[in-house]
Amino acid sequence: MKELGELRAEMCGLEAAFAGELEAIHPSRRESARNLLHYVVLRRHDLRALQDALVPLGLSSLGRAESHVLANVNAVLQNLSRLSGTPAEPPPPAHPEVPYRRGTELLEECVGGLFGRKPQGRGVHIMVTLPSEAARDYGLVRDLLAGGMDVARVNCAHDNAGNWGDTISNVRRAEQELGRPCRVLMDLGGPKIRTVALPPGPSVVKWRPRRDLCGRTVAPALVWLYPEGGGDPPPAAADACVPVRGDWLDAVKPGDRVRLCDARDRSRELRIVGASGAGRWAEADRTAYVVPDLELEHRPAEEGVGGGEAGRVGDLPAIEPYLTLRSGDRLLLTDGSRPGGPAVRDDRGREVRPPSIGITMPEVLKDLRAGEPVLFDDGKIGGVVEEARGDHAVIAIRETGPGGSRLRADRGINLPETNLSCRALTDRDLADLRFVVAEADIVGYSFVRSVDDVHRLQDRLRALGRRDMPIVLKVETRQAFEHLPRLLLAAMRSPVAGVMIARGDLAVECGFRRLAEVQEEILWMCEAAHMPVVWATQVLEQLAKVGMPSRAEISDAALSVRAECVMLNKGPFIRDALKTLDDILRRMSDHRHKKRALLRRLKLADLG
Repeated sequence: MKELGELRAEMCGLEAAFAGELEAIHPSRRESARNLLHYVVLRRHDLRALQDALVPLGLSSLGRAESHVLANVNAVLQNLSRLSGTPAEPPPPAHPEVPYRRGTELLEECVGGLFGRKPQGRGVHIMVTLPSEAARDYGLVRDLLAGGMDVARVNCAHDNAGNWGDTISNVRRAEQELGRPCRVLMDLGGPKIRTVALPPGPSVVKWRPRRDLCGRTVAPALVWLYPEGGGDPPPAAADACVPVRGDWLDAVKPGDRVRLCDARDRSRELRIVGASGAGRWAEADRTAYVVPDLELEHRPAEEGVGGGEAGRVGDLPAIEPYLTLRSGDRLLLTDGSRPGGPAVRDDRGREVRPPSIGITMPEVLKDLRAGEPVLFDDGKIGGVVEEARGDHAVIAIRETGPGGSRLRADRGINLPETNLSCRALTDRDLADLRFVVAEADIVGYSFVRSVDDVHRLQDRLRALGRRDMPIVLKVETRQAFEHLPRLLLAAMRSPVAGVMIARGDLAVECGFRRLAEVQEEILWMCEAAHMPVVWATQVLEQLAKVGMPSRAEISDAALSVRAECVMLNKGPFIRDALKTLDDILRRMSDHRHKKRALLRRLKLADLG
């Protein structure tokens, strides 16, 4: 009883210390804010020994106290008092508790205010990220709404106001047609720290026949030859597509052959096997590298017929450039004022300058400090800052794939331990907000890291006349996770708010091994704040992209029932992913609510 009494006193003390901040919180959210403070105190301590002592007595172990912390502690103290015959001190009158049922009500009120009414037969809402084609394809939007979409997400990092407007118009039209409400969340793009373009690679097309394990050709490469600047697209999949200048192809017939010396001066031959419109199908038994202006020699099948003038390969797209990095390499990060590229070496092969690449936000180079980790391309490449000079930084590469990893343009850069000076609300976000407040129901806030970030968005919404607009904070950085209780209190200045667990970025920022632990802690803290959670990133991703789910992602989707909303990302098979998720959530809603297992009758328990 003494330990619990001290715990309760500490909870009331923290609540008193935050009295000024509690006054700034929206009146409808103050109960939740106090409960969050109580939970923060509860989780400051290692309570495992206390839990082990309470469970044999048939008392609450405090393990499911998130929504009603002080009420749970008071109930345990009262029951211990009855069991021991020792009077318990009454709770301080100035600190009212949030009873169990009130905690449930507060969460449900916030869920309703954010996502709308609870879906029939399913306790969890489904959010779908709409692709760009949703602006043009009304049937897709209608199918998604009919299939169970409760919230349509529009990502402001892509497209423009015209596209967003058409997409939202399709959502509203489907709402009217189906008589089914759907909230629209618009996600502000936020600052994006990414690699910039490298100098273009060579213009070359390669074809290669298929070979067996012994290197024998089992199928020739299929090559589509077509007139440069016109002609029909290939009617079937081709291993390579090669434009040819002028009308040279007109004289090329099935059965003819075309000879060439490829970019390596290797003699190669194509067999013309078919024609389709102005294009020609050819087969090749040997690998070739073809570059622009390469000469093509026509060898007609008909004897005595000359081939005429040589043809020429037309313009070819440049190969997407990349840097190959291995553990032990050094990488130069620049402000992008000079082109990046591979390492520069002298005549003896010694490295004069390491490989280099620019970044989209060169101002962050001033924030880097030696020893801080730097992660590229969703963590596929990892390193630490070896040297930081303000306008450039040298990164010592520590982690790559076994044979090295390729770094291309437009790949994300994560700086989990760097104190970044850039604001979460960019100039573009400020401009986009005018459209968002006029057309959307919810605003999603990317790259939030501090209380000031949250206040800045709230101030801007107030200035735009949408002070009460619901907000969703994306927890995607290590700083956001580490400052989560403060961010939640700041968000509760708004009447309705929620949290999105951006699990992809969090896995990179906090480490993949910690992701399960991190998302658990976010769920617990948000439940204590009676704040809805969106379980996001890579939910049924393989199913949405290729049409076949993995076993692991089915289990992941089942666990998502602990959140109030689950987000699906776009993909060719998004309708199938939505149907599967809807089915999983309907089944799991009867078995689990938050951390609590629901004891629904199991047919499995019948022994007869």
